[in-house]
Amino acid sequence: MTEQLTLYSYWRSSAAYRVRIGLNLKGLPYKTVPVHLVRDGGQQHAEAYRQLNPQELVPVLMHGDRVMRQSVAILEYLDETWPTPPLLPAASRDRQRARAIAQTFACDIHPLNNLRVLQYFDRTWSVPQPEREEWVRHWVAEGFAAIETMLNDHPSTGMFCEGDIPGLADCCLIPQMYNARRFAVDLTPYPTLVRVEQACLALPEFDAARPENQPDAPAPEPASG
Repeated sequence: MTEQLTLYSYWRSSAAYRVRIGLNLKGLPYKTVPVHLVRDGGQQHAEAYRQLNPQELVPVLMHGDRVMRQSVAILEYLDETWPTPPLLPAASRDRQRARAIAQTFACDIHPLNNLRVLQYFDRTWSVPQPEREEWVRHWVAEGFAAIETMLNDHPSTGMFCEGDIPGLADCCLIPQMYNARRFAVDLTPYPTLVRVEQACLALPEFDAARPENQPDAPAPEPASG
């Protein structure tokens, strides 16, 4: 690789988290440019960033001078450009299944607990925080129940969502598990998701992508006592 990869990211962004995992699984070095989604009214709304992404969202991946948007599309670009190790299986029906699982996380669950949705509830309709958090838990639980059924006892489910090699679906699973824990979702009904999560987080590529391991993550609170 001769052209620099630069990831515009926020430490706690689910979409950026997906791409970090994918970059790590591919073994691709990249530079992180933090975009704080809350500070200064949201740095993603600044004019300079809007030129990169008119949606005013993270992530953006720069490959040299080329601008890439939308996390799942970025992951598929990485897989097509650097096919080894693969993020998608070889057989077309297995690729379809992996994409379906990934899109359930990225397109059905995540948009409903995205920061801008929760901010809209707060700023426009003055929805109290407990009700906003219950909204998140409801839609996470709906989506997780469906994916648990899709994974449980399916012959294609292995150590990971699709077989025994981590891939696209796992890149999308892990950030939503992180969000679920943030919002105190009861994960007891989803033992397959929890098992796959544990297998993923045991790998260094996933561990390095954790929000708390990012350069823009806030410093941990000092221990009291």
